[in-house]
Amino acid sequence: MARKVWMQSPDSGGKKIPDAVKQRTENRIMKCAEEHFKEHYTRIELRFRGQFCYIDAYTDPEKESPDWPPPGFPESREEYIERMRKTPTYLCRLRYFGDEEQWGFAFYTYSNEKYELSMFPSGEFYGPPEDAFFVSANLYLQ
Repeated sequence: MARKVWMQSPDSGGKKIPDAVKQRTENRIMKCAEEHFKEHYTRIELRFRGQFCYIDAYTDPEKESPDWPPPGFPESREEYIERMRKTPTYLCRLRYFGDEEQWGFAFYTYSNEKYELSMFPSGEFYGPPEDAFFVSANLYLQ
């Protein structure tokens, strides 16, 4: 008879994130953001819900083409800039399993408008939060 073995899935489960871990994780992400992406965002926001940490970025659309929006667009340039400043760029979602160095990583895909299981640059399904942020920010904030 085959013996059943429990295996942890990087795309399900997790543990509620303790407040101390939330603070340390936010500090780590903010340090990485400041060191590598400070010219590419106006603010980074982390949201914690149960076992998840969502990382979003806000950018300044004024750096875009001065010809945007085109004539006939339903809002003025000022209205567009204000709306875009308030609209987050979803970067990724981390899943906590009880080890601050071994989070699950889901990348936000705009094509499907949902978080999709992703691998860390190491080729593993678990890794440190900075690595997940770095990959996501490198794509969406550059």
